[in-house]
Amino acid sequence: MEKERIDDLEINGLKIIQNKEYFCFGMDSVLLANFVVSNQSKNVIMDFCSGSGVIPILLTAKQNFSKGICVELQKEMFSLLERNISFNHLEQKLLCQNVDIKETKKIREFLLNHVKREEVDIITCNPPYQKLHTGMKNENPVKHLARHEIACTLEDVFCSASKLLKSKGKLYLVHRPDRLVDLLSIARKYQLEAKRIRFVHPKKEMKASIVLIEYRKDGGKELNVEPPLIEYNEQDDYTEEIYRIYGKEGKQW
Repeated sequence: MEKERIDDLEINGLKIIQNKEYFCFGMDSVLLANFVVSNQSKNVIMDFCSGSGVIPILLTAKQNFSKGICVELQKEMFSLLERNISFNHLEQKLLCQNVDIKETKKIREFLLNHVKREEVDIITCNPPYQKLHTGMKNENPVKHLARHEIACTLEDVFCSASKLLKSKGKLYLVHRPDRLVDLLSIARKYQLEAKRIRFVHPKKEMKASIVLIEYRKDGGKELNVEPPLIEYNEQDDYTEEIYRIYGKEGKQW
């Protein structure tokens, strides 16, 4: 299609179809996929707000798990998600459900039917960042819904994650640092305790633009703040760590 492109994910031959009229993934999704830790082959991972599917597709190459469940509300993005799973021949690894993350009863039924359990080990989410009535409104309804808390608020994410995670299960979230107070306080309301935090800075002298957080359901209160991740060096090239995350160590783009 004229408005579509295919991007190479630079790992295991994975590629992803994106539609320029819809919401295209950015570095935050790639960094979140790299932040996740799943070392048990029996783990079931669920991805909220899956969009085109970049996070779960990357996780198939980066982490150890049995099944991934992709949850996406928008029909346009869900269609793209299904195509990307098929395009990468991941139908046996990734399943998808066109449903609102707040409909946890339907999601549980889907889990029972496909993985014979009602809870998952890990949830990932790159949610809409903008609070309702803030920022500029995009006239494209697909983009507007992906960027603003219209159908999915931060509280919705924590509430649904708490219902669907097993005890000691993990939630991985990427968001903006200016929402940090909400990211910690609302999560605790739903028995989700922040355990790891990493701030991402465009340059070492600039303030953080992204925050990555790992939560644990029914977890203790000890928190590990990891060293900052810097995107660009003084020559305005990606840092070595960013090159490694993108699978381009030792290469020039």
